[in-house]
Amino acid sequence: MGSNRRYAASVDRRMDARILERTAQEGPLQTLSTSELQLDELAVTTDPKPAVVQAWVRFGKTPIRVEAEACMWTAHVVAIRFRVGTQEYRCWVWRGAVQVPDSPSIS
Repeated sequence: MGSNRRYAASVDRRMDARILERTAQEGPLQTLSTSELQLDELAVTTDPKPAVVQAWVRFGKTPIRVEAEACMWTAHVVAIRFRVGTQEYRCWVWRGAVQVPDSPSIS
């Protein structure tokens, strides 16, 4: 028997969404502290058209990679927003936790 390639991407997206929803219930979304951000010391870039990125975040102690928008950044941190179901989340993550597919925006 072969696999159904026609719907494979759709099934994968639904499974990823379910995993993300379940992970989001495991604890509060973690974000960087004010002292880690250093927003009063570093230049902050705000993008009116946020780039789509992949970013590692933590709900409680559980890490998960999400598709997000990079709204602001400094040389060390990135502010992202993403959705889980109908709820929007926002947090700051370390720059190394963000991957920008085919986009030179965050530089």
